[in-house]
Amino acid sequence: MKLASLRNGHPDGQLVVVSRDLTRYAEAGDIAPNLQTALDNWADAEPKLQALSDAVNDGSANTEAFDPAKALSPLPRSYQWADGSAYVNHVELVRKARGAEMPETFWTDPLMYQGGSDAFLAPQEDIPLADDSWGCDFEGEVAVITGNGPIGIGADAAAEQIRLLMIVNDVSLRGLIPGELAKGFGFFQSKPQTAFSPVAVTPDELGAAWDGRKLSLPLVSHLNGDKFGEPDCGTDMTFDFGELVAHLAKTRPLTAGTIVGSGTISNKLDDGPGKPVSEGGKGYSCIAEIRMIETIYDGAPKTPFMTPGDTIRIEMFDKNGDSIFGAIDQKVVRHSA
Repeated sequence: MKLASLRNGHPDGQLVVVSRDLTRYAEAGDIAPNLQTALDNWADAEPKLQALSDAVNDGSANTEAFDPAKALSPLPRSYQWADGSAYVNHVELVRKARGAEMPETFWTDPLMYQGGSDAFLAPQEDIPLADDSWGCDFEGEVAVITGNGPIGIGADAAAEQIRLLMIVNDVSLRGLIPGELAKGFGFFQSKPQTAFSPVAVTPDELGAAWDGRKLSLPLVSHLNGDKFGEPDCGTDMTFDFGELVAHLAKTRPLTAGTIVGSGTISNKLDDGPGKPVSEGGKGYSCIAEIRMIETIYDGAPKTPFMTPGDTIRIEMFDKNGDSIFGAIDQKVVRHSA
C-alpha cells in the first residue's frame, strides 16, 4: 500500500491511502489521524489500512484525485531522522573533494548522523537558500521507516521492523561542511531541512526489487530538467538497511516512526568513480560527486552548486516505467530573514 500525509492545517497532516498509480486517494482518519499514530499502533492499523488500500485500487472505495502538490512528506516531522552513508564510494569521493583521507574502518563500520526532524520540507516545497557561498547541493537517497525494537537489536531482526520506504532529498550545504566538521562535533547548520517523496510504500509494493534489506532499482534525478543520475540503489551498497538500523540501535531503543536513510546513492564504473549520464555512465545523486570527478580529470570543478532558480527532481520507477513514490520536485529560492 501507499500512504501519504495531506495538508490540513495540522503539523502532522491528514493520513490518506493512495492508489498504486498515484492518481486517487481515500482518507484514513477513521483508522489513524496521521501516519505516526498508525505506526505507533501498527499491528492494529496495518490490516485496516491494507483493506482500504485494496478498496482504493479495485475502485470500491470513495476516492478523490491525488495531487502531490498538496502532500507533505509522509512523516511531516519525526521523532528521529538518522542518515547513514551506505555507499562508501560516495564517502570516499566527497572526502577527497575536501582533502580528507578516508579511514579503512569506513568499509566495516557505518557512518551515521542525526538530522533535524522537527519540520521536513514537503516533496514539492521550495528549498530556501540565504547565501550562495553555502554551496547548496541535493542528495538522492532511499529511506526506511521503522517500527519498535530493543537496544542492541541485530541486523536480521532490525530488517523485520522496516514498515515503509521512501525516497529522499537530503539537502546539504557543502560550503559549511568543512568548517563545521573541523570543530569535531558533526553536522548541524550544513544539513538543513530534508524532503521526502509524496508517498511512503510498504515493502510488498516493490516486488522482487526489494530483498528485505536492499532496494535494487535506479534512482533518477534531473537537475534543471537534464538527467543527472540514475545509479542503481542495490549496487555498491556496502551496508544494507538491516545493518544501518541495527547500527542506530546499538546504544538506544528503536522507536516507531524512526527514519533511517541510505546516504547518497553512488555507483562505481569499472572500479572507478563513475561517469556522467551524458557520457554513458550512471551519473550521480549529488553535485559534489561530479565536482570531484571534474577535479580528478580536469584539475578543478566546473559544475556549480545550486543557486536560486535551479530545480531538482528525484524519482524512482518500477520495471514498467511507473513512478513508485511520486516525485520530489523542488526549486531553490532566495531566503531572507
